[in-house]
Amino acid sequence: MRKLACALAAVAVCALSVPAVPAAASVETVEAQMTAASAASVAREDMFNAFGQDEIEPGHYLWRDVPRNAGEERVVISLTDQLAYLYRGDTLVAAASISTAKAPRITPTGIFTVLEKRPMYRSKKYDNAPMPFMQRIDDYGIAMHAGYNPGEPASHGCIRLPSKFAAKLYQVTDVGTTVLIGA
Repeated sequence: MRKLACALAAVAVCALSVPAVPAAASVETVEAQMTAASAASVAREDMFNAFGQDEIEPGHYLWRDVPRNAGEERVVISLTDQLAYLYRGDTLVAAASISTAKAPRITPTGIFTVLEKRPMYRSKKYDNAPMPFMQRIDDYGIAMHAGYNPGEPASHGCIRLPSKFAAKLYQVTDVGTTVLIGA
């Protein structure tokens, strides 16, 4: 929690020096984007401390047992590292390789919540593409779901997860779970 408090304090100090973000790239404030970016940078260190490694092969994940009473679940997405992290309270539970938007498309940054969950869903925008273990985070169709995971940006905007990780994540999150997406 101390790390997050420090990140929030840094947001207050440097929010004025951050360039404006195009409306299409964000559904949150600049401060929220900076908080999400800070959470993403802290998560990599937490992964090393929890699992003893700082990289994950494409399509793989790390998971450890952490009691459910350790705190609320939240997901942190690092666009730069192409990694997703699951926390319970301040304890890192899991980390996985991901695949986010390939340019010129974007995966939005900021603070989101899971708005809808479906064990199997098909894209209405992209040729009925399967989206197993779909967890939608915005009103425009961006979601976390199982899918092709080369470990680099390759999606239309969604956050593709390794299949087994997506299934486990789906089981422990709820509608309302916080998702922080940062650079």
